Amino acid sequence: MPIDRRTLIGGAAALTLAPAAARAQNAPTPYVLGTGTAAWPPREHFKLWAGTPPGAPSPLPTNDFTVNGSFKELWLRGVSEPMVGVYRPARPDGRAVLSIPGGGYNFVSVENEGIDVAKALTPHGITVFVLAYRLPGEGWANRPDVPLQDAQRAMRLIRANAGKYGIDAAKLGLVGFSAGGHLGGMLAVGHADPVYKAVDAADSGSARPAYAGLIYPAVSFHSAGFEDRKSNGLWGESTDAETKARYTPLTRVGPGTPPIFLVHAIDDGTVPIQQSLAMIEACRTQKVPVEAHLFEKGGHGFGGLHLPADSPGRLWTDVFARWTARH
Repeated sequence: MPIDRRTLIGGAAALTLAPAAARAQNAPTPYVLGTGTAAWPPREHFKLWAGTPPGAPSPLPTNDFTVNGSFKELWLRGVSEPMVGVYRPARPDGRAVLSIPGGGYNFVSVENEGIDVAKALTPHGITVFVLAYRLPGEGWANRPDVPLQDAQRAMRLIRANAGKYGIDAAKLGLVGFSAGGHLGGMLAVGHADPVYKAVDAADSGSARPAYAGLIYPAVSFHSAGFEDRKSNGLWGESTDAETKARYTPLTRVGPGTPPIFLVHAIDDGTVPIQQSLAMIEACRTQKVPVEAHLFEKGGHGFGGLHLPADSPGRLWTDVFARWTARH
């Protein structure tokens, strides 16, 4: 069964595991799950902002690491110091992806859609950078811009330090899941949107991904099966028409959009399959290279490793790795 994540605007009840002292100090203390298989942040990581991130509230959100769902996985809330975890392959080939976990913009599913994705892709020679981004509903100014600020900044910092990480800056793409697929879609179409003021030389570089893998993504919060949705985790109950249009990747696909790779289960009960079908059509209309893999079963939130071994969808990471080599 896939992780229980019924809607894009809410989370399940959680068991809080972060040590109380660490939460009180608002420190990104690594937390190892009971299985000993996951920790955040990993040993190699970097913060996105040298000082306080843009639009910081006072007080800052308090770090809150929790274990949730049927697979007992690590979720992040209260991200006050957005950062990127670095996962290096044994035999790097220059390719790299920014992995953007989902969580309805209410939490960051950092294990299932980040750490596990690194486990699946690093054997292919791909360096994986996992993004722990700020959540828009936790008091930050310019709420809808907050995740995109972090995603743009991450892409620029990775590119600026490509030599350090042994990657080819021209081969840096992304893979995003659910709400992270929405954020990945926004990087694909809005990588140059002016959502924050430059803070250093890295910000003169491009945030455009070479390609974008969008896994059960939300590409519109008000169409393609979401026509009746009254609110979402990005802007809350309502927003102005301009912001709504700007944060609809589906209608912003154009000649400058990088190649798109889509994965979706037809029985997804959280993000309708219509979202990916509409994205396919938008890419075809705009002559953007697109590849899609639609599976009969899989539900929502299967991430990198959670489909049964005999499920065709279990192979999506292998197919994605081959596809990235062509783009």
